[in-house]
Amino acid sequence: MLIQPKKTKYRKYFKPRGLPNTSTKTHKLKEITCFAVTTLESGYLNGRQIEAARQSIRRKVKREGKLEILIFPDIAISRKASAARMGKGKGKVNHWITSISAGQTLFLLYGIGVEQGIPALHSGANKLPLKVKIYQL
Repeated sequence: MLIQPKKTKYRKYFKPRGLPNTSTKTHKLKEITCFAVTTLESGYLNGRQIEAARQSIRRKVKREGKLEILIFPDIAISRKASAARMGKGKGKVNHWITSISAGQTLFLLYGIGVEQGIPALHSGANKLPLKVKIYQL
């Protein structure tokens, strides 16, 4: 099941230009968490990439523990058909993306051991197009 908003103010939005601002500070993580996936660079993630990473992590931990997803794709990207002529308005919404700044935490995993948690997050990080780092707290 893809992640997308149920309701938005407008059906279609302007496409974002440029990457999100890169910040040098990392987000503060909670005390109770065990593992966190944090980005090292800025970029965009779509709903399919987030869902693929989530499924991979959940398969590795055999649905134990708690996985929190701290990002949500809420920017609509529309696309017209390749054979469509000019004019006739804007295309249909194709997919949803979210902007990621460097140092942002994507996933939190707790209630699981080290020997199961670290490989699970590595397999989920392999599905993402950004460089990430896995922290153990």
